[in-house]
Amino acid sequence: MKSLVFYLVFSFLFLSKNIGVVEMHDLEARRTHVVYMGSSNSSAAKDMLNKLVENVVQRNEVRVYQHGFLGFAAPLSVLEAAELATHPAVVSVFPDPILKLQTTRSWDFLKAETSSFRRVTHIASSPKKSDTIIGVWPESESFNDKGMHPIPSRWKGECMEGSNFKSSNCNRKLIGARYYKLGKSIAVSPRDTDGHGTHVASTAGGNPVHNASFYGIAAGTARGAAPSTRIAVYRVCKGDNCFGSAVLAAFDDAIKDGVDVLSLSIGVVKPKSPLFKDPIAIGSFHAVQKGITVVCAAGNFGPSPQSVANFAPWIITVGATTIDRFFESRIVLGNKRVFQGEGINFYALKKSPVYELVDGSGNETRICKPKSLVEKSKVNGKIVLCNFDRGYDPYQLRSSKAVGVIGIRGKLNSEAKFFGILPATVILSKDASKISKYIGSSRKPVATILATRSVFPHKPAPIVPNFSARGPVFGLANLIKPDIVAPGVQILASWIDNDPHITFPGKEAPQFSIISGTSMACPHVSGIVVVIKSHNPTWTPAIIRSAIMTTAIGTDNLKEPIQQQQQHQSLNPKMIWGRLT
Repeated sequence: MKSLVFYLVFSFLFLSKNIGVVEMHDLEARRTHVVYMGSSNSSAAKDMLNKLVENVVQRNEVRVYQHGFLGFAAPLSVLEAAELATHPAVVSVFPDPILKLQTTRSWDFLKAETSSFRRVTHIASSPKKSDTIIGVWPESESFNDKGMHPIPSRWKGECMEGSNFKSSNCNRKLIGARYYKLGKSIAVSPRDTDGHGTHVASTAGGNPVHNASFYGIAAGTARGAAPSTRIAVYRVCKGDNCFGSAVLAAFDDAIKDGVDVLSLSIGVVKPKSPLFKDPIAIGSFHAVQKGITVVCAAGNFGPSPQSVANFAPWIITVGATTIDRFFESRIVLGNKRVFQGEGINFYALKKSPVYELVDGSGNETRICKPKSLVEKSKVNGKIVLCNFDRGYDPYQLRSSKAVGVIGIRGKLNSEAKFFGILPATVILSKDASKISKYIGSSRKPVATILATRSVFPHKPAPIVPNFSARGPVFGLANLIKPDIVAPGVQILASWIDNDPHITFPGKEAPQFSIISGTSMACPHVSGIVVVIKSHNPTWTPAIIRSAIMTTAIGTDNLKEPIQQQQQHQSLNPKMIWGRLT
């Protein structure tokens, strides 16, 4: 039996509140509510759905769910919502929630950490297994269908046309594309407009693309876990906002279309709603009932306890880790001493230390905030050593006429900071004191900051970053989440074309970008699910989830228990390669 795996392009946040419908209260303000009626396929249940819909369809636009489960979404007043909630055929009524969005080296790192990965990647690229299917940018080389077999006949999806998107944009790789009304606005195309969907889709199932990089950073071959997989996209987000009613519609369509894997890199900010009022929990429940494995991002609101989102027990919930790549930007002093700094910049200074070095100890120059550099004459044309602050602005710092900045921190973060066109790097306090001593003892202290380069293998790795959401689950003390962790820090993957937000002056727009989040970790696991499903088409979502969790790795590349960034201590309770138990 051939396996189709669908890849649902979402992002990260979650939902909340209640809903209803029925009586006419035209003077009251109405907002979209979801009316959930369960999963009965009986004719009586569908008749009841139609009757309820008829009560509101005369004056409101209604979105009906009828393939994987029953229900509808429609604008309702508070009284209408409350009345509908009392109907015996209705399970729950809740306001349409707003969810939020939550990525080359990562697969090499996983491969190096387990010899079995060599075998599963061979399976994924086998022609016999190429019928697996997982807003996208269709022109990306990651979605080229060269060498792929015809689309399997059991695929029932469609390629909706829209603004700047034609049915011909779909192919034997990108086999389906849908989009939905989003709140008061309408998504006019399946085309990705912010890069997130393209990034996560290519991470899970993108073709190998050689010489991929972000302005020369993280150079190598970018590829997904299952490059022979097929991809279908369901656009449910506009910008950062993803609407719960659209998410449920996408689940409903995906079940009908015939997908086998759903990957959602979205969720709620405050995951405190009951499961029967959570659109992802509801949609995933019915998808899993149909044999579809659902993989979701755990969220980016760690490290606080009970911050994990997408915690329904039938979902594979994925946290994030670093990989063994370090973005190094070294400092060379006039006395030829070299210090390792961390940062990403694209404007290399001269390799020789010829730039005057200034230490602002004891005054406001010590703080990396533009407004603190009050005397530009002190920094004009110089490299400034200063305390690093979250409020920094690389472009304003450059406007102060400093040629470079060396930031000081007590400890390095899991993510290298982006400085763009400003030559800058971040160092540890212990190294900063040595540089400061050099400045104080030299008649003419000089230095330079070298261009960023990728260094690996960096140790220890992986580490769970602070942003990755933690368990236990709010209100469900007997449920431990996330289930697993995967690479989610500074991951390189495909991006939309001509994005002005990541295109630096004087440079061509990059085809790839580096971003972080549990959004990036999620498709790594989704890709693994694709591989497992391709090799074991009869396995249920529960079996696949168990196989991933029980074969995961619990140690880093120093053979020590996986650490967390906060306090740099081993995760407790035990973590098995992202599994928190």
